[in-house]
Amino acid sequence: MKAVILAGGSGERFWPISTPEKPKQFLNVFGGESLIRQSVSRLAGVVSPEDIFIITSADLVKATRKELPEVPRKNIVGEPMRRDTGAAVSLGVSVAGEGVIGVFSADQMVMDVKAFRKTLKVAEKAARREDKIVTLGIKPTFPATGFGYINPKSGAFVEKPDLRRAKAYIRKGYLWNAGMFIARSEVFRAAFAKFAPELVDVRVKDYPKLEKISFDYAVMEALSRESGVKVIPCNCGWDDVGSYGAFDKYFPHDSRGNVREGPCTVVEAENNICVARSARISLLGVKDLVVVTTPDYVLVASKDRLGEMKKLFRK
Repeated sequence: MKAVILAGGSGERFWPISTPEKPKQFLNVFGGESLIRQSVSRLAGVVSPEDIFIITSADLVKATRKELPEVPRKNIVGEPMRRDTGAAVSLGVSVAGEGVIGVFSADQMVMDVKAFRKTLKVAEKAARREDKIVTLGIKPTFPATGFGYINPKSGAFVEKPDLRRAKAYIRKGYLWNAGMFIARSEVFRAAFAKFAPELVDVRVKDYPKLEKISFDYAVMEALSRESGVKVIPCNCGWDDVGSYGAFDKYFPHDSRGNVREGPCTVVEAENNICVARSARISLLGVKDLVVVTTPDYVLVASKDRLGEMKKLFRK
């Protein structure tokens, strides 16, 4: 089996501790290693380092090679511009060559690596014998509104729901869409040829003429309507650590629900996340805030607005 890891993040959701120069996948915050390092490490025993391919942005190739010295230098490919996951998946399939290929993201966590590897081997076997794209569906632990869902019976993709629909999906046995896809190279190419012919066999030189579109929109949603998707449940402690809300999951809390990383003073304050990477943070009488300091920036945001971080970069 071969693996393509998509690592083209821009650092917006964890700004300012992540930046375009050092995006989320390079953060050594959750799990003791950088997220991209964890993405490679959890493939051990399933995929050899020489069969791992990294698709990242052109200006992150050098940093990625330094972080992952066991991956052959030629296997780390830089995109000249961002064109979303549709182009990135096709480019990854092109450079990986023939055989069964798994597509993964560099900015996710898996707590139960043993269960992940076991499920991945099952998915690989399914991909060898079936002309379908296999996707790993994550068993939900709560009615998330920030994830897409998959009907495991039909393979149908469902977009991010409101809370009421999320609860209904869980009752029906739907799974989270984690964006992990496994198939033979010719199955990937056939799907692109049918639903997004402009993305067949993408190379770096093709990027200027491509439009931005995700792999889900370009291929998977249409493919699922034609029963071309096989879903395999995966109960492996998956998380996409998509925002500062992840600090609530992975860091200890004080008696009033505050998370404090670095020098933080908290008085009569509740349910805040404080990340002090430079100046000390002092909070008095506030709640449900995220406050982050770095040598260059200060972030103050309401917890319930973390999904809107991109608005800061439109100014």
